[in-house]
Amino acid sequence: MEDNEKLPLNFEYIPKDPGVYRYYDKDGHLLYVGKAKNLRKRVASYFGKNHDQARMRLLVRKINRIETIVVNSEYDALLLENNLIKEHQPPFNIQLKDDKTYPWICITEGPFPRIIVTRNKLENKGTYFGPYASVTAMRQVLNFIREMYPLRTCTLELNPANIQKKRFRVCLDFHIGTCKGPCEGKQSEMEYMENIGQVKSLLKGNISEILKEYKRKMNDYASDLKFEKAQVFKEKIQNLEKYQSKSVVASNLLGNLDVVAISGFGNLYFVNYFVVKEGRIIASQILELKRKLEETEAQILMYGIIELRTKLESQSPVMLLPFLPEIMIPGLEFFVPKAGEKKMLLNLCMKNAVQYRINRAKQIALQNPEEHTMQLMEKMKKDLRMTNYPKRIECFDNSNLHGTFPVSAMSVFINGKAAKKEYRHFNVKTVVGSDDFATMEEVIYRRYLRVKEEGLPLPDLIVIDGGKGQLHSAINSLSRLGLEKKIAVIGIAKRLEEIFFAGDPIPLYLDKRSETLRVIQQIRDEVHRFGIEHHRKRRLKGGLQSELQGIPGISDKTIEKLLREFSSVKGVQSASKQDLITVCGEAKAKLLLNFFESKTQ
Repeated sequence: MEDNEKLPLNFEYIPKDPGVYRYYDKDGHLLYVGKAKNLRKRVASYFGKNHDQARMRLLVRKINRIETIVVNSEYDALLLENNLIKEHQPPFNIQLKDDKTYPWICITEGPFPRIIVTRNKLENKGTYFGPYASVTAMRQVLNFIREMYPLRTCTLELNPANIQKKRFRVCLDFHIGTCKGPCEGKQSEMEYMENIGQVKSLLKGNISEILKEYKRKMNDYASDLKFEKAQVFKEKIQNLEKYQSKSVVASNLLGNLDVVAISGFGNLYFVNYFVVKEGRIIASQILELKRKLEETEAQILMYGIIELRTKLESQSPVMLLPFLPEIMIPGLEFFVPKAGEKKMLLNLCMKNAVQYRINRAKQIALQNPEEHTMQLMEKMKKDLRMTNYPKRIECFDNSNLHGTFPVSAMSVFINGKAAKKEYRHFNVKTVVGSDDFATMEEVIYRRYLRVKEEGLPLPDLIVIDGGKGQLHSAINSLSRLGLEKKIAVIGIAKRLEEIFFAGDPIPLYLDKRSETLRVIQQIRDEVHRFGIEHHRKRRLKGGLQSELQGIPGISDKTIEKLLREFSSVKGVQSASKQDLITVCGEAKAKLLLNFFESKTQ
């Protein structure tokens, strides 16, 4: 009996308000938590259609009980959903995988606080800043703070009673000037806490406020003729401005804002988050999310925004992101930049997300090749609008030398990797001259006629090295064989790496760093290499009757260029010196002229 056989399909008892719904199985285990603007409509949608994804069908089959929580708005539902997912980790929900290894800068509680680095953020144990994705960048910040502010690094319990009883002695830090000796009462707690306040402002990114205060003090001391103290603050201002210029990535006129980008690979998505103040990135973090059901990229991005904005405790009023989300957040303005510094910040954020995705994909490939393959297949299936995974891909290319010795080649990739034993080449039989379209039509027909007759496995995807014309020719042959609806076919044009689909006049442009495009380029380069090798062997075997082959210093590749340009040896012989130089360069043109001149003597 199916788990949800007794579940009523009348959803009248479910409210139409925004809220959160929870699915339980027959044993009372929480399966899934979701949010909705209209609870009744959303819940009913699970049971009113046939789902393509097997995991979704399994979820629906297991649902035995439904519970709902009504809230005031869709945004409140999103927050509640996020909290419930983190608390219960339901098996069918998106996984929030947070990297716990990022370090934080912590200013401890109590008298004479210390500045420490920690990877464990503990509530009510201090004030935390970060996390810092780059340990090097964090160390640079700490070094600057220690140069600017002489603060203690010891772990002594510096309470008023211990200081008054003179239980401690100053250490080396005091003698070299990196600490003012609060342990012996040589620095007051008020002065020390003033420095701590400046450090907090610096870590929050409020450098302009610190500069303003330092300039005021410098001018006050200068007015009172206390030039030595004024000089101290002047040097601090110079150091702070120098630090600010190094850390700024955009104009401080942009104000405080957050920047978010997302990059995906198969079912894994990576949301990168920047907190920017006065043009400086003061905090950044990447969140890894694993899609479980049919969540869209926009939904996944919103999960990341809610999680990271809360964790980084950002209060920025503006957020830059690659596309507008489905839900608006009160008090936060979303903005999709098209140009300028804001676009530059978004590109920088996206670059980090993409780089993390690439590194993570390499890590998965080394640690778990099977998972990497599945992620790649998922990515390619989505990018190329396919219904099946492109586990077997066959790619075709034609080669000929000015219509002579026309050949075609086929390369094969299985699970994203070259299967060289499966490669094939074809000597064109019915086409005369350099008719690329007719050649493609012949080769595709011959290949898949044989596949049908011998019961060989059909490919999931055929890649044609060429544009619309070659793609149309391939489709014609598949139609004649009755296979046009059984195999996905695309064409790739070299110049702009355009992907063409049958019947669609508008090409697809994939991200240049996309794993899908990388695989297509690799199989295209392989078929090109394999085809050229076969063409050269056939041409040499057939004995290209060319006097040019006997000229020392003139390679087969140069001969190909010359014959393509001048059609024949006679055409090369009658060409001007300048024309020869244009085709093959001055040195080779001289060899050719000397050769032809010696023949006439």
